[in-house]
Amino acid sequence: MALAEIRYRKAMGIPETSLIQSLLAFLCCAAVVWISGARLAYLADTLADRFKLAKSLVGLLLLSLATSLPEVATTLTAAAQQARDLVLNNLFGGIALQTAILAMSDFWARGAITNYPRKANHALEATLLVLLLSVALIITSLGETFVIYNVGFGSILIVGTYAGAVWLLRRYDNESDWVPVDLPDPEPLPFPAPSGLAETVNASLVWQAIVACLAILLFGILLVFFAERIAAQSGLGTGFIGVTLLAVATSLPELTTSITAVRIGAYTMAISNIFGSNLIMLVLVFPADILFREGPILQQTSQTVSLALSFGIAVTAIYLVGLIVRRKPKIGTFGLDSILVLITFLASLVAYYVVR
Repeated sequence: MALAEIRYRKAMGIPETSLIQSLLAFLCCAAVVWISGARLAYLADTLADRFKLAKSLVGLLLLSLATSLPEVATTLTAAAQQARDLVLNNLFGGIALQTAILAMSDFWARGAITNYPRKANHALEATLLVLLLSVALIITSLGETFVIYNVGFGSILIVGTYAGAVWLLRRYDNESDWVPVDLPDPEPLPFPAPSGLAETVNASLVWQAIVACLAILLFGILLVFFAERIAAQSGLGTGFIGVTLLAVATSLPELTTSITAVRIGAYTMAISNIFGSNLIMLVLVFPADILFREGPILQQTSQTVSLALSFGIAVTAIYLVGLIVRRKPKIGTFGLDSILVLITFLASLVAYYVVR
């Protein structure tokens, strides 16, 4: 095991545990994150209605940032401890997983989830995400050729592209030059939000959202820590675990918020939450590069990193096609695009295991 990874675990200051104790602690933290994430989805939906905000914008800028707090904290901590593989495998491995989460939400949606967006901004989100993933893949393949104060030009290019993408998405959100056909008819919600939120004052809603975010941050960090400890105790290593169990741990807030959003009918918020979280995963490369002092963080990356980026492009492109092609085939209640995303994600797990 790398010395950097040992330093990373010791920096958390948590007593040693057995493998069984680590698994139990992981499950307890997961339960808290699940409940907090579900509550946050209710609150975000209610706040969007109160302040008359587009739910796609709330999902892209608010919900995705809140659910990405564990990634932010653990990524920066691991980068400061010089654990390059842990940082990149966690960030890039989580992209395909989080897109698979969106595919799983089809189970709770009334029809294929990509049938619901009424604007082109979700397709634009997916397009920009493919662009950023492609840029990252090119950089990791060629290596960093320009370095500025020990920070690679590639990570600077990624954060600049991200800033331009957010500006474009915010500007495009009010446009209506793309009109889909055959939209699903509204139906009574099978899983309504808690009725008490309708009478709750705005200040209380905001405070509840803050508490939910803090719970996701704190227990999300513990969740990731125990996932990384399980990786060491099980002997599977952080390469394979980093793109599987560790990615699951950091993606759990997105899972619970997305499923809850779909169950209450906030489909556009669920889609933007996942695409927005994936964009944030990429932009975190820049602050991680600043903290990583052993050279550019995207230099000399492993084969797992390239695979994770490639699978991220694949699953995002599948959903991009699904968003553009309105009359898509379905298998039961699942859209064909969601099924293909899940198959691609499962194939990625096999590929990660092969090159571990």
